[in-house]
Amino acid sequence: MTTFADFAALRAAIGTEVGVSEWIEIDQYRIDRFAEATGDRQWIHVDPIRAAAGPFGRTIAHGFLTLALLAPISQQLMAVSSARMAINYGLDKVRFPAPAPVGSRMRGTLVLVSVTDIEGGVQVARDITLVADGVAKPVCVARHLVRYLS
Repeated sequence: MTTFADFAALRAAIGTEVGVSEWIEIDQYRIDRFAEATGDRQWIHVDPIRAAAGPFGRTIAHGFLTLALLAPISQQLMAVSSARMAINYGLDKVRFPAPAPVGSRMRGTLVLVSVTDIEGGVQVARDITLVADGVAKPVCVARHLVRYLS
């Protein structure tokens, strides 16, 4: 965990890798719970028997499940102690270059891209790359925007 004391410390870290998260297990239980929560029950995610004969050889995590893991991963990697709150402002770009297969582990790397002044605080752009063990390409690459308010 990297804790930035204030917005000046954030600005000083632009262009640097903040850290690499712990591994998160992608098991069928997590995938099934996500399918239930979202109503996305496509067979490549929730039917292990059918998926075994499909293009990936087993079930895979939903792209939006991998995207949802940005929250716990980024919270694990950085904080701004002088901010009274952080607000997820959105995403500029998201890609899923490769699927995250069931049984794999994922972790993320966070790089600070920019810090822009806004009323009451700053907006931070962070590039987050999620990788899965045993997968050659990243499973998710996203530019995440967060607003830190003082």
